[in-house]
Amino acid sequence: MRVARLHGTQDLRLHDEEKPRPKEGEVLVRVGAVGVCGSDIHWFADGGIGDVRVVRPFVLGHEFGGTTEDGRRVAVDPAIPCEKCDSCAAGHANLCQSVRYAGDGAHDGGLGEWVAWPERCLVPLPAPLTEADGAMLEPLGIAIHALDLAHLRMGARVGIFGCGPIGLLLVQLARLTGSRVFATELARRPHRLEAARALGAEVFAAEEGREGAAIRAAAGGGGLDCALEAAGEQAAIDAAVDAVRPGARIVIVGIQSELRTSFLAGTARRKGLTFVLARRAGNVYPRAVQLVASGRVDVRSLVTHRFPLAEIGAAFEAATARTGHKVIVEP
Repeated sequence: MRVARLHGTQDLRLHDEEKPRPKEGEVLVRVGAVGVCGSDIHWFADGGIGDVRVVRPFVLGHEFGGTTEDGRRVAVDPAIPCEKCDSCAAGHANLCQSVRYAGDGAHDGGLGEWVAWPERCLVPLPAPLTEADGAMLEPLGIAIHALDLAHLRMGARVGIFGCGPIGLLLVQLARLTGSRVFATELARRPHRLEAARALGAEVFAAEEGREGAAIRAAAGGGGLDCALEAAGEQAAIDAAVDAVRPGARIVIVGIQSELRTSFLAGTARRKGLTFVLARRAGNVYPRAVQLVASGRVDVRSLVTHRFPLAEIGAAFEAATARTGHKVIVEP
């Protein structure tokens, strides 16, 4: 079978390898679709995420769906928690420190023709969901978990700072609560602003954090009830702090480019803000499947590019350029 391994910064290579052999409790899945995530782009473009670097050639990809050898169409939950630690016991498997996670540098992911994966981490896909829909359930799960952390009330005023795929999924989820949604994105990515507007958000071009005041004014002067930062940029955090009302909650969803993240302590203190950092997702797949299958969340319109595995370089070039929304690789 063929797989794509990352050897270092911007160094993806195709390899011919043996088909994996399932261990006890595992099944073989023929991978049909793999989404290229922002974290994959960090690995590819920067050679790592934060202080975690590429130390061996590994297979990227943690958003994927496929078909088992016996013909079942599934989404693959990329996280294999230990189910023994305090975090797992408390219902926070996303915080498991012994987790095996697809494509995280230490473990191989889905950018290949076959994977062997635990049966307990396979999510059945009801008709008419496709393998690509299955791949999109992972970013949707990230958005669901982030919105859970936001403690969003019905009819609230919520800001989504950054309109990549997860940001656009957050717009959809927030709209389902009857909330008034304000969304930002860089002016040089007008397709993202237009997508957010089409989904019902009031949009603002990001201006190095200065857009916060305009959003606060548009929200009625008092500011937003909560904000979700999905850009991975310091300026987005600055804008969120400026845009929210006193007592608001800010959820940091994006993976920051720098090792340190900051905020204006005086402003945050005077407003009495609560900051929450989102880490992957917990047991959200059942809700994600139901939302997509019922048509209440649209994942298909976010897929703008598709590539075969043989064109993996072009796939990552398109994802890095961010000229569309979600890039899917079809092994």
